[in-house]
Amino acid sequence: MTGTDAAAGPGGAAASDLLLARVVREESGRIVATLASSLGDLDVAEEAVAAAVEEALREWRLRGIPPKPGAWLTQAARHNALDRLRRDRRYREKLALLGAWATTVTHEPDPDADDRLPLLFGCCHPALSADAQLALTLRAVCGLTTAQIARATFSTEQATAQRIVRAKRKIGAAGIPLRIPEGAERAGRLDIVLAVVSVMYSQAHFVSGGDAAADRDLAEDALWLAQVIAAALPREPETHGLLSLLLFHRARESARAVDGELVLLEDQDRARWDGALIARARSELDRAARLRRPGRWQLHAAIAACHADAKRSADTDWPQVLVLYDLLLGYDSSPVVRLNRAVALERVGGAAVALAEVEALEASLGRSHLWHAVRAHLLRGVGRTDEAMAADLRALELTANEAERRLLERRIGR
Repeated sequence: MTGTDAAAGPGGAAASDLLLARVVREESGRIVATLASSLGDLDVAEEAVAAAVEEALREWRLRGIPPKPGAWLTQAARHNALDRLRRDRRYREKLALLGAWATTVTHEPDPDADDRLPLLFGCCHPALSADAQLALTLRAVCGLTTAQIARATFSTEQATAQRIVRAKRKIGAAGIPLRIPEGAERAGRLDIVLAVVSVMYSQAHFVSGGDAAADRDLAEDALWLAQVIAAALPREPETHGLLSLLLFHRARESARAVDGELVLLEDQDRARWDGALIARARSELDRAARLRRPGRWQLHAAIAACHADAKRSADTDWPQVLVLYDLLLGYDSSPVVRLNRAVALERVGGAAVALAEVEALEASLGRSHLWHAVRAHLLRGVGRTDEAMAADLRALELTANEAERRLLERRIGR
């Protein structure tokens, strides 16, 4: 559909709005990254892209969808950045850089290149705290909302917004370069970069108000970024470890969400798992292992492989899973990893010992519905049914996803 054949009026507006939403998801992160790399200023880049989206909302409704929507949005963002820079003397020396970049933007973005990689590494600079690195990157590169980031990091929206603002200011004041570093410098930042992509993928499966179906665009974008990073850094085993992990997760997607309902791993129909994706995941994990530098993403993937190896849930090698979690704690002792380890611990050592591990995590995960849901399951395992009911009710209060709410309601009803 072009500007000459897109219908005006309510129908045309609906069509253009739907297309704009898709283009924003696919291209806004790349455009922000390219502008920020040219200007060294995230605020200008984000404001320019936001203004371009507003322009597209009006123009596409009125004049129809342009022949090359991604290129249209890119050019509009560039013009907005130019206007901003002309109004501010401090940025005038950057106009030449932006003008030089603009001469190359005459077509749709190259699908084999991703300008977000330099921005990913720039946002993960050690001058920023780990929390600031994660929050800023999820916002600037991945396009997650403040609410999504707060939920993913178990923080409040106000604290998350302040963290992002401070991080942007620090990048500007310190002149942090937006580039892929080399050697030891890259090694120090790679893990947080991979963590960002993992969180991005996870957030696709916690759509506020949605059913069990994932945000496919966000999930595919995260998987694409993982593939780009692995291809760009083929000698880094952890990049293949993360890609393997996401492929294992993606392979289970059609069994995880059935008719809008969430199906837990132990109840999934494993015949619905995608064998081709599982084979790709194993290949990436083998490739990482051949590089002989173990790490946390390889261990996460190895745990996922244990589940993929089991023809039935009852066949899962839980002692092996627990051993892998114990090894993982040497690389990542975060509360979420310890919570997942407790699930495996129950299968090996019983509910009582697992419950003690979970309750020790209350200070860190008390805002998470998953913590309350796991605790409820373990409380039932030791016969404390009234406390289990209270924990499930608290999990229900903290859950925004409708499919998770229905799953909890069914458990409470039983």
